[in-house]
Amino acid sequence: MTNVLTPRLLWTPPQALQDSSNIRAYMQWLATTRGLQFTTYDELWRWSVGELEAFWESLWEYFQIRSATPYSRVLSSHAMPGARWFEGATLNYVEHVFRRATPEHPAALFQSERQPLTPISWADLERQVASVAAALRGLGVGPGDRVVGYVPNIPQALVAFLAAASLGAVWSSCSPDFGSPSVIDRFKQIEPKVLVAVDGYQYGGKPFDRRAVVAEIQAALPTLEATIFVPYLDPRAAPEGLAGRILAWDTALATPGELRYEMAPFEHPLWVLYSSGTTGLPKPIVQSQGGILIQHLKELHLHLNLKPGDRFFWYTTTGWMMWNLLIGGLLVGATVLLYDGSPAYPDMGALWRFAEESRMTFFGTSAGYITALMKSEVEPGRQYDLSALVGMGSTGSPLPPEGFEWVYEHVKSDLWLASISGGTDVCGCFVAGAPILPVYSGELQCRALGVNAQAYDTDGNSVIGVMGELVITEPMPSMPIYFWNDPDGRRYRESYFEMYPGTWRHGDWVVINERGGVVIYGRSDSTINRQGVRMGSSEIYRVVESLPEVLDSLVVDLEGLGGASYMPLFVVLREGVSLDAALERKIKDAIRTALSPRHVPDAIFAVPDVPRTLSGKKLEVPVKKILMGAPVERAANPDSLRNPELLPFFVELASRLASGETGFPRPPTSAGGA
Repeated sequence: MTNVLTPRLLWTPPQALQDSSNIRAYMQWLATTRGLQFTTYDELWRWSVGELEAFWESLWEYFQIRSATPYSRVLSSHAMPGARWFEGATLNYVEHVFRRATPEHPAALFQSERQPLTPISWADLERQVASVAAALRGLGVGPGDRVVGYVPNIPQALVAFLAAASLGAVWSSCSPDFGSPSVIDRFKQIEPKVLVAVDGYQYGGKPFDRRAVVAEIQAALPTLEATIFVPYLDPRAAPEGLAGRILAWDTALATPGELRYEMAPFEHPLWVLYSSGTTGLPKPIVQSQGGILIQHLKELHLHLNLKPGDRFFWYTTTGWMMWNLLIGGLLVGATVLLYDGSPAYPDMGALWRFAEESRMTFFGTSAGYITALMKSEVEPGRQYDLSALVGMGSTGSPLPPEGFEWVYEHVKSDLWLASISGGTDVCGCFVAGAPILPVYSGELQCRALGVNAQAYDTDGNSVIGVMGELVITEPMPSMPIYFWNDPDGRRYRESYFEMYPGTWRHGDWVVINERGGVVIYGRSDSTINRQGVRMGSSEIYRVVESLPEVLDSLVVDLEGLGGASYMPLFVVLREGVSLDAALERKIKDAIRTALSPRHVPDAIFAVPDVPRTLSGKKLEVPVKKILMGAPVERAANPDSLRNPELLPFFVELASRLASGETGFPRPPTSAGGA
């Protein structure tokens, strides 16, 4: 097992923040209404997982969840999969959004590369949702029907989702930077009735007309009965090339109607999310109206400490689950901030200007964005007015300790940094932040309330202070109710419960320490296992990417998949830097000194980019499989990749390795588009 670095204390929550936090208010409420006295977060967490039904029932009452009918029991059983929550309850997610409506602050703020900051009032949002819901109803959409969106992170996407969910319809979305094969692979599985699609979008200052792609999507969806056309790239755009029944967005907005809420069972589907789908078809993950409602209320109110009027932002597209969490900010009365465009256009200060102008209070992003900032010249705290900013979130991949320290040195020294980790699979967190806990470098603050997260050793025993498999030993309300087109549940069980029957294995290497903090070391199925010594790939990235010459990296270990002991490292170098003998030696020495001699790579290759999924995850396991001789079509789905043109490079390298060569094959000439 790897040695665990000693984290450095970076921030201690001020007493005023602790006293005014939502989590303290909840603890006081428990004392008043339940006679439960908790003085620390750890005590509260242990009760929340030890008395699971009592915890979730307390949230039902604390958040005053509205149900047209009472529930008969909180949890039918603790079996996974198969647990059923709040049976008998009937509710609607969207009703809980609009009970927060107020004239005192906007529901949303929107900005794009082409549009200045624009507020959307709660009254305008409700009016638009009512009209689009009436239009969908006129198209024959009812409970259980699927409405899909090929839309960027724009107000129309938010309106369309809320309109569909108010009817009890099932929503699913893809970002328009997805190519038609990727979208078709997702949407065709769920047989949608209505498609909401834009004419195009702008990214990095460049316009992308997507009408031809929309036409391909239409042609591949035989169940499609209508398309709602949103002229976003060009307000005067016509639906050229599109087929079938077309309804203009403006026509939908002009449809008269009052907002009505279709009451549905707690476990009625709310939306379908998709796995990254690096091999085979993406898994269509179905989550429930009630499960998402209570999960997001808990995360946003208790863990992210959002309050009415807070300005909540996460940089995301509609193809990532963080969009779903972002719009959940409406459930707690926050103003959600929508941004469409590149975070690096016209420069790396784009999102910080947005933060300044919007008076953002919580800035959510990815670890990759923070590490990119570290390589840039941007100094957010010095260049921009961030006086309103009190919290920052990071997710998507492990944020290295240097990333934590950079935030405190270059953004704000008194900022609460909440690094979180969970998954599309639950549309939420296993490991979260808490405003009453300190922040240590490289460490996530706590296991989330109601989430019995443990680290298992190779024998399936829970361990503290050493690396283990991240597992969840008790059900959560937002776990998938099923996968679409998986009638016997086989694909669902194989995805999470094959290694430990009855226990959810998530596929991350973690260390849980004695104070309840968590360090994530990367995916366990892409672990570096050199002569029996395991190490998370994130540890190697931390060392390699700390070098000023290296912008990004990818490491794979063929021994970890049962191959011969061979560990290549691929590096993306800063412009003007070449991989000469001196730089190779510098990289190897850094790994040898910081980690161990065993984990020095056998070879280092310079590449123009690191292959990633559309959601930005490094393609570690598929690259390993390609290098071990697997055909590309069995190792990775090119339509699910951001930069599939990189794959032939790894195929050629695999061929040379198989023939005993270790020469450097000719790299691809470009590395991805928008």
